[in-house]
Amino acid sequence: MSVRTLPLLFLNLGGEMLYILDQRLRAQNIPGDKARKDEWTEVDRKRVLNDIISTMFNRKFMEELFKPQELYSKKALRTVYDRLAHASIMRLNQASMDKLYDLMTMAFKYQVLLCPRPKDVLLVTFNHLDAIKGFIRDSPTILHQVDETFQQLTEIYGGLSAGEFQLIRQTLLIFFQDLHIRVSIFLKDKVQNSNGRFVLPVSGPLPWGTKVPGLIRTFNNKGEEVRKVEFKHGGSYVAAPKEGSFELYGDRVLKLGTNMYSVNRPVETHMSGASENLAAQTQESIAPNPLAKEELNLLARLIGGMEIKKPSGPEPGFRLNLFTTDEEEEQAALTRPEELFYEVINIQATQDQQTNEELARIMGEFEILDQPRRSASKGDDLLAMMDEL
Repeated sequence: MSVRTLPLLFLNLGGEMLYILDQRLRAQNIPGDKARKDEWTEVDRKRVLNDIISTMFNRKFMEELFKPQELYSKKALRTVYDRLAHASIMRLNQASMDKLYDLMTMAFKYQVLLCPRPKDVLLVTFNHLDAIKGFIRDSPTILHQVDETFQQLTEIYGGLSAGEFQLIRQTLLIFFQDLHIRVSIFLKDKVQNSNGRFVLPVSGPLPWGTKVPGLIRTFNNKGEEVRKVEFKHGGSYVAAPKEGSFELYGDRVLKLGTNMYSVNRPVETHMSGASENLAAQTQESIAPNPLAKEELNLLARLIGGMEIKKPSGPEPGFRLNLFTTDEEEEQAALTRPEELFYEVINIQATQDQQTNEELARIMGEFEILDQPRRSASKGDDLLAMMDEL
């Protein structure tokens, strides 16, 4: 497992989240002079994206994110995106948040699978950052935050070997291996089967630096070529015209990671039959993990870097529906698999006063529902409350 995977996973999933939110906000957009108080306008859309991107690229948050560390569990990472999606006036109910996260994860999984080279996952990340900068082109302060993150990516990942990138790619694929959510866009484009598994092409552009297959060359012990044998490869391959740019501005060549929602079309998600039958196996175990305390403490530091912006004054939060109609959203909530409702794990942790005060400040941003909890002693780590959101 690579300890350099988390920043790439977070940034790419975050980019996909912003694509989806932008598409849905545009779809529900109402002209400002005709909008009611509970309807979206173009100003609201820009405000939501600005708030989320500003929080996502907060400097302290990025410092914690780029520290070498193991990947968080799916549940812990989901908690981060839940908080990130609500870092503005926008509000999503549980069914819409489930759909949002499913779309994010399946899109990035597909991109990782299709990367011609392991190193190209960095180009996918840069494509996401380029698109994010397009959302905030009128906000120079936030643009600077994104450019700083780009520089960090270049400094940390620019010198990694092909083997290290292969380990990063393998770590990502292990993270995604049990996710088989059907997505309408992929199904319509025939790149996903009805069981939720992707269809990988056997033809197309080749990785940069490789030749079109069809020739076997044999060399002797002196390194001299002694024989050539041609064969039919059965595919339709195209040599890469040039390598994608890893600079701040440049042609990435690779299109993976660009906004597939730029053409307005409805996107639905469905858990495949196989996934439903294996849900208990693929979901996180409800038994307390020995590493849970450390993982959630690291998560707290990560979330602690986020500056969550609460709506000022009496202005209510706007609700965003990721489904076509409210009825579809309600039906999705009713059919939500029970395995997605995680039990609360109380984490006992003894920490110094300053740390506890910081955690109390972090958790003060969470809206905690009144639910019965198992008894706990004084000085409990408030991180257990994350599981109640």
